[in-house]
Amino acid sequence: MSESFPRLHARTRRFTLGVPRGFTISPDGARVLFLRTQSGTDPVTCLWELDTATHVERLLLDPRIDADEENLPPEERARRERSREQAGGVVAYATDSAVTTAAFALSGGLYVTDVASGATRRLETPGAVIDPRLSPDGRHVAYVTGGSFHVQNLATGEDHTLATPETDTVTYGLAEFIAAEEMDRYRGYWWSPDSDALLVERVDEAPVQTWYIADPANPDSPAVPQRYPSAGTPNASTELHVIRLDGSRVAVPYEHEYLTTAAWDAHALSIVTMSRDQKTLRLFTVDPATGASTLVREDTDQAWVEIVTGVPCHLDDGSLVWVADDEGGRRLFVGDRAITPPTLQVRDVLDIDRDTVLFRASGDPTEIQLWTWDGHSLMPVSTASGVYSGRLSGGVGVLTEQSLENEGVSTTVVLPSGMTIPIPSLAERPGLDLRVHLGRAGARELSTAVIFPSWHQPGSRKLPVLLDPYGGPHAQRVLATQGMFLTSQWFAEQGFAVVVIDGRGTPGRGPAFERAIVNDLATPILDDQIDALQGVAQQYPDDLDLSKVAIRGWSFGGYLSALAVLRRPDVFHAAIAGAPVTDWRLYDTCYTERYLGDPASQPEVYDQSSLFGDAAKLDRPLLLIHGLADDNVVAAHTLRLSSALLSAGRPHTVLPLSGVTHMTPQEVVAENLLLLQVDFLKKSLGL
Repeated sequence: MSESFPRLHARTRRFTLGVPRGFTISPDGARVLFLRTQSGTDPVTCLWELDTATHVERLLLDPRIDADEENLPPEERARRERSREQAGGVVAYATDSAVTTAAFALSGGLYVTDVASGATRRLETPGAVIDPRLSPDGRHVAYVTGGSFHVQNLATGEDHTLATPETDTVTYGLAEFIAAEEMDRYRGYWWSPDSDALLVERVDEAPVQTWYIADPANPDSPAVPQRYPSAGTPNASTELHVIRLDGSRVAVPYEHEYLTTAAWDAHALSIVTMSRDQKTLRLFTVDPATGASTLVREDTDQAWVEIVTGVPCHLDDGSLVWVADDEGGRRLFVGDRAITPPTLQVRDVLDIDRDTVLFRASGDPTEIQLWTWDGHSLMPVSTASGVYSGRLSGGVGVLTEQSLENEGVSTTVVLPSGMTIPIPSLAERPGLDLRVHLGRAGARELSTAVIFPSWHQPGSRKLPVLLDPYGGPHAQRVLATQGMFLTSQWFAEQGFAVVVIDGRGTPGRGPAFERAIVNDLATPILDDQIDALQGVAQQYPDDLDLSKVAIRGWSFGGYLSALAVLRRPDVFHAAIAGAPVTDWRLYDTCYTERYLGDPASQPEVYDQSSLFGDAAKLDRPLLLIHGLADDNVVAAHTLRLSSALLSAGRPHTVLPLSGVTHMTPQEVVAENLLLLQVDFLKKSLGL
């Protein structure tokens, strides 16, 4: 391999470039559209078609013909940051229901591609375009520009403004920050199945406090204002309207604070709302003519209700498909009937194909398998150990697979006959010899991964230990896929035994396991890391040196790393905290209040989970890293902790990253961050 792993890891955007994604299957199963860059180091995403009859791939669009990534509108940059999009080019597209036309935004321009001919044309718009979506009949395209909501007739070019913001804090048709960052809702409008109306969200950010993201390295640049709803402060106000193509509108009132999602199919216009305390979730059907809503079901929980993507939806006969916690499990429901057993934890619903539901679920928390329900039987689509996803339409399936046995992502189209067609991945190979051992450890038998250097002989010597967790809720690190452990393996090659632990709060083991962290994001999570570490050391008594234990992490993992050396210096001897949350009062409403409640009513809960009160305890090496342009976990987290440590007379190191956001996508930054971390760890542990 001509390049080092840190350089290749950075150039390939963590080996995601060249991987097929964004699949759309036509209703007749004749074609599959997808996105893919043309190599594992090419950051420009192209639009492709696979003909399922001839098995031939065709490049529909290479956006290099008219792309200027530096000219993205700020709303599009924010959308990509929320969705953690690392590539450029055509990073999202939408089609009509027949999948004969595709629409997408490119450098703020609006483009439409005819799939049959491959012809692409740019449409005239009054400004930079965000989130274009075709009507189901393919005759119109809707989009947002400057906060206004537009619909354009593709045949005539007539462009109609259906909603105009009343003030500069209002937008129509865009998801608010909280919806995109914490609820996985990246859209703010939905077409009717008849293509004659749309459900449109109106967002007013006036109630939200304004923060300012400065660039100290460029003092001539003004600070960028950002509306950021931190815990306990007002959210943006949201409304829904059914707007017809003639501009007439009907309000759709709802009481709850949050709109979690909406769906409009042939059976119902549905909306899902959630209370501010996140203990109540309501599903309504809406009469588009009057805006009146009818309650279909209400789910409640004393801790919080779970938002599951892909629902609500309906089978061909109109049966409601839903996911809810029941009898200790997260279960798939069709109508009032629970389809899955409580031992199978449903992750999300991927597709409905007539009377068949395609969904993902976990029996073993280290695996995410594909399943179907066809109205009669529950069937596994995938059986080998790994992490799977897919799509289903017209009897044709797309299956993606990641495993510990094979590198990268494997994508296969499965025809009704059972014949398969591979869609090649063009991703680079990491060039690592993975030595990953999955298991269970500690009193709670927590999912763990132990990664040794490829050159290590078991029992030959004790290695210093590096914990490499995320550790927080709604995310996992211990999954049966190579991609989860590439960076961990590289750290192992530098002379460490790397340990990754998924403790309480992480998904895949059932609602009770996830909710064990309510009102305390510190104690149970840190206790589980220590408990499992000690369990792993008992399993590998001749390979782990517990007198030299470090921990590194980013985001919640950064918080956990700082927490570890502050509260348990007897166990942890050095820490690297990247973009850490240090005071939960500074993080956003939806995420933080889900676990810790209202800071005004229970401040002691926030104090217990924040780090400032522990600053005087630091007596281990601590490296704090933070992007100064981070608009998710703002740099104030690190700067305020640094100030508290300085006030307490505690030495520490701060590495500010100028112009870097929460994702650290810049190639040189990403490469050197890995190298600097190894240097810090070795010096701190006396290696």
